[in-house]
Amino acid sequence: MGHTQDVMLPYAEWEMPLRFIFHQDNDPKHTSALVSEWFQNNNIHVLQWPAQSPDLNPIENLWEEVERRIRIQRFPNKQSLTDKIKEGWSNLDENVIQKLISSMRRRCQKIILNNGYAINC
Repeated sequence: MGHTQDVMLPYAEWEMPLRFIFHQDNDPKHTSALVSEWFQNNNIHVLQWPAQSPDLNPIENLWEEVERRIRIQRFPNKQSLTDKIKEGWSNLDENVIQKLISSMRRRCQKIILNNGYAINC
C-alpha cells in the first residue's frame, strides 16, 4: 500500500485532478480486502479487469522482451541480475513500445469477438 498511497495517488491527483480510473492486474496482493477497502475509502474507482489477461496488458510483452534478452545469461548475485534487468528495460526500443500501445484497439476487438476469452497476441 505504501507505494500506491505515497507515490501513485499523489501523482494521479496532481496529473488528473478531475477524475481518474485506476488500473492494476488481478494479482492477489492487488485485490485483497485491505487494498479494496483502501481504494473505497479514498474514493478511487478501480477498473474491473479479467483474470489471466496478459493480452490486454502490453507491459507483459515488454517484460517478455526483457526476459528474452537476459534469459541465457548467468548472474553471480542478485544485484548483477537487477542491474541487467534495469539495463534491458532502459534499452527497449521506443518503436516496439509504441507498436504495443497502438495494438490495443485490435486486441480489444479480438477479445470481444472471442467472447472475452484470451487471444494470442
